[in-house]
Amino acid sequence: MTTTPKRLAVAINPSARFGASRGVGPLVVERLGAAGHEVTALLEADFATLQARASEVVAGRPDALILVGGDGMINLGTNLVAGTGVPLGIIPSGTGNDMARSLGIPIENAEAAIAALLAALELPPRVIDAVRVRDDAGNTRWYGCMLSAGFDSLVNERANRMRRPRGKSRYTIAMLLELATLEPLSYRITLDGEVLETRGLLVSVGNGVSLGGGMKVTPDALLDDGLVDVLVVGAMTRRRFLSIYPRVFAGTHVREPEVSIHRARTVRLEAEGVVAYTDGERFSPLPVDIVVEPGALAVYAPPRA
Repeated sequence: MTTTPKRLAVAINPSARFGASRGVGPLVVERLGAAGHEVTALLEADFATLQARASEVVAGRPDALILVGGDGMINLGTNLVAGTGVPLGIIPSGTGNDMARSLGIPIENAEAAIAALLAALELPPRVIDAVRVRDDAGNTRWYGCMLSAGFDSLVNERANRMRRPRGKSRYTIAMLLELATLEPLSYRITLDGEVLETRGLLVSVGNGVSLGGGMKVTPDALLDDGLVDVLVVGAMTRRRFLSIYPRVFAGTHVREPEVSIHRARTVRLEAEGVVAYTDGERFSPLPVDIVVEPGALAVYAPPRA
């Protein structure tokens, strides 16, 4: 029995009711209840209904919103609670799980993730930054981990149009297909008022470290420093890009001369024909304005090492 019982809402990705992760949601509800917490399970038939129901629950000020799923679920939760003071908890059971990676939450191990959450619930929540994005039409969205706008978002566009295969291999296949027509893009990037015009293959704006299931595109990014790390990969041949690509999983690509990292609190990205993705979710074609909001998100997660 926990010494600090809390009112917890557990939102379970509707697609997590099927496949290998279908037992994770019920297990989370069971373990949190057994630990003495008051648990409300949000089990809805589709993502839109879940979003509406979770919004109602968050308005009632639970002690935390627990998310069972991948980065899409984390993005949903971030947009519901950023700036409200209601903390998130995360049990990763998706494909990428990059926000969980950045927070040091165990992945691909539900038991370990639940144990980490139960331990974190006994402590004050960790306070981190959230990032607000706005397009020129006035649409806004929050994200916690990564915005991508370039080759990686083109891959996402293609992968999202594909029906098969499922899982990480779909992203890999989409990447290989996009490589066949790889061409540099013309970017205008405004960093805290300073303009950078460049030709490049991609730009990623990281509050967290990784995207695409562990690609450490901004390996030194911190979730609580009031800044985003802006990765710019310059123009290069396909052969050169392929020689650098494997290094992204270790974060050593940043040593290459075509790769640069910039830090800023405000960023404006402009490029023709490029769509911005936030935490793997399609947001809007560029241009977009990006602003870090320090301390806007509370998370029950392991303390920063």
